Order: sequence, then C-alpha cells, then structure tokens
Amino acid sequence: MQTRRQVLGAEYVDQAVANTTDFDSDFQKWITESAWAGVWARPGLERKVRSLITIAILAAMGHNELEVHLRAAVHTGATPPEVAEALMHVAVYAGVPAANHAFRVAKNVFEET
Repeated sequence: MQTRRQVLGAEYVDQAVANTTDFDSDFQKWITESAWAGVWARPGLERKVRSLITIAILAAMGHNELEVHLRAAVHTGATPPEVAEALMHVAVYAGVPAANHAFRVAKNVFEET
C-alpha cells in the first residue's frame, strides 16, 4: 500500500479502499500485491520510467485508467513533455487514434493541475 499511495496519492487510494466491497475485496488485495508490491516496488526501474511505460500501455490499449496514471505522473516525477514523448511512441507503435485520444486526455489532466 505504501508504493500505491506514493504513486497514486493517498486521497485516491483512500477512496479506492473506501469503495471496496466484499465483492471486489479479493481483487483489490490482488492488485495491491501483484501490481504495487510485485512490480512497482521492484528496484530495476525508476518510478518515473514505470509511470511512462504504464501511461504508454494504457494509452495504446485505450483503457480508462490512463487518466489516473496521468495524474499520478506528478508523484513519479514524469513531466508533461516526457508524457508527450511516450505518447508519440504510442502513435507509431499502437496507432494514431490511440495516441490522439491519449493526448486529449493528457491535455485535460495537465490543464487541471
């Protein structure tokens, strides 16, 4: 949970925890253990790099968690220009429509902050 809080921010994580029910509690526990403790806490990459990779993958796949990780970029040290560079890779390797959507989402998020 420490890594999850550091990356996503305590407020976001507190809300996710508060919204957990019996139905999804095992899933939430699994996410925390596998993604946050198992991958994000590994020493092999800086958090900023993990953040940019995550943003690129979510953008390429068109997942709605892109916005969450764009907001988390503030906590990981990934800058808007670095995010834009990652999204350029999305355009080449995953397609212009995916990158176009991701740029729109990113612009909205970065304008809010």
